Amino acid sequence: MKTIFFSTACTMLCTGLLAQAPASPSAKAAISTQELNTRAYVQLLRTDLKKAKAQIMGEVMQLDTEQAQKFWPLYKDFETELSKLGDQVAVAVHTFAENYGKMTDSLADQLANNVLSIEQQRSALKKKHYDRMRTNLGGITAMRFLQVENQLERLVDLQIAAQLPVAGE
Repeated sequence: MKTIFFSTACTMLCTGLLAQAPASPSAKAAISTQELNTRAYVQLLRTDLKKAKAQIMGEVMQLDTEQAQKFWPLYKDFETELSKLGDQVAVAVHTFAENYGKMTDSLADQLANNVLSIEQQRSALKKKHYDRMRTNLGGITAMRFLQVENQLERLVDLQIAAQLPVAGE
């Protein structure tokens, strides 16, 4: 249990760095280099996050050998699809951060609807993979997957949200 808590805490701390905005709008001259460095760093953190999630998932799922042989390919497929949604989240966070000081009603509405769409896609993705897990591993194991995934998802979402300022005028 301590390992799970430690892994989760590390994941939360690393993920929070994904959402940090540039320090000031006047730093535009350095944005291209800074943006490239940030993108590389975000990619590294996302790789570390995937590893940490897989480690936590493995510890909590408590799969025997036969279950593990079925679970891990399904989980990999899920993570591959989830990563595409993560790309959309990263773009939305970047757009928000880039436009924070010059936010318009139209852009705010576009970003809000984008976030709602991503949430719907994420729910549909979890449902799809829950059904696959249930078919291949049974209801209890599928439920355990869904519980752990939801907990980790909420931790990551909270960490990202905590790093973003509230939209203002």
